[in-house]
Amino acid sequence: MAEAPATIKVIIDNIPVDVAPGTTILQAARMIGGDVTPPAMCYYSKLEGSGGKCRTCLVEVSKGSEKDPRPMPKLVASCRTGVMDGMEVKSMTSDKVLDARKGVTEFLLLNHPLDCPVCDQAGECHLQDLSYEHGGAGTRYEFDRRTFDKEDIGPYIQLHMTRCIMCYRCVYTAQQLTDQREHGVLDRGDHSTISTCIGKALDNEFIGNVIDVCPVGALTDKTFRFKNRVWFTKPVDAHRDCPTCSGKVRLWMRGNEVFRVTARKDQWGEVEEWICNDCRFHKKEASDWTIEGPSVVNRHSVISQGHYRGVASPSQVQNLMPEIMGRDPKFLLNIHEVSDVNRPQVDLSKIGGPAHGTNFLPNLHTDDV
Repeated sequence: MAEAPATIKVIIDNIPVDVAPGTTILQAARMIGGDVTPPAMCYYSKLEGSGGKCRTCLVEVSKGSEKDPRPMPKLVASCRTGVMDGMEVKSMTSDKVLDARKGVTEFLLLNHPLDCPVCDQAGECHLQDLSYEHGGAGTRYEFDRRTFDKEDIGPYIQLHMTRCIMCYRCVYTAQQLTDQREHGVLDRGDHSTISTCIGKALDNEFIGNVIDVCPVGALTDKTFRFKNRVWFTKPVDAHRDCPTCSGKVRLWMRGNEVFRVTARKDQWGEVEEWICNDCRFHKKEASDWTIEGPSVVNRHSVISQGHYRGVASPSQVQNLMPEIMGRDPKFLLNIHEVSDVNRPQVDLSKIGGPAHGTNFLPNLHTDDV
């Protein structure tokens, strides 16, 4: 019997990548990164069984493999479809995929309330990002939205079932991370709800992690509820010696006050290490933690606005160009000598602070210099 190859080659949006056998299309796309990566609202790499429910990660397989080059007849969920050697996939380069994502986004927003101005998830909501990047400008839905009665599920977690998109992440988290799962999916079809059985409370030692995995504002932190907007706070990485968990967290601070404690997340919005309830809900003093430094936040996020880590030199700015643009710049043009705007003897890039009127010519005539 021939041995399986160590790696197989797959092409996504004309970009080749070598992956291990058993890798899904979504995982292969994440290895490439950038816009090639399909969005995912239900898939979570750390939760067994997740994925295949939201359909936002649909892609087009234009070539099945080298052995069978026929395209797949329908769009497939990239989080559930394994790659094959020689497979060619279209994500952002397929009009059918973009149209399907637009339709899925519209479907997810059918019953979702338009309460972003008062939702604690605003600013870090994956559904907001999905609707901005893949959604449409309007909706064709003309009926009343689905609503639910308020339900108290514990002292620390607030459930807003009207915002839930039934991704099942919280159910998998409670089932796989805690000793006893107290909540789950009740009823079927459009009557399905996330709820507890006979009014029980979510009070397990690690149950607070359901807040971090929720992609929308369906599960929020009662200790942070309505206290501040996330973009007004500054995220910093911190740690403590915790006997229950790793103690590695992200503090959301304003001044010296800790407003919220969450787990650290990677570039895909997934928790790096689970944290316990004691770290999350009870350690709200800066003295409880050892501050490591500012968290690295995607510059496209509203959370990054106004958070500066120091003045960058011209050489540092030039080195950051590939990171900011997502690719290497084709060329950089020095217009210092040909601009006819600034004084020739003043190099604007070497000014310590902002430029002032004295750094520029009073008019376009060099006689006035």
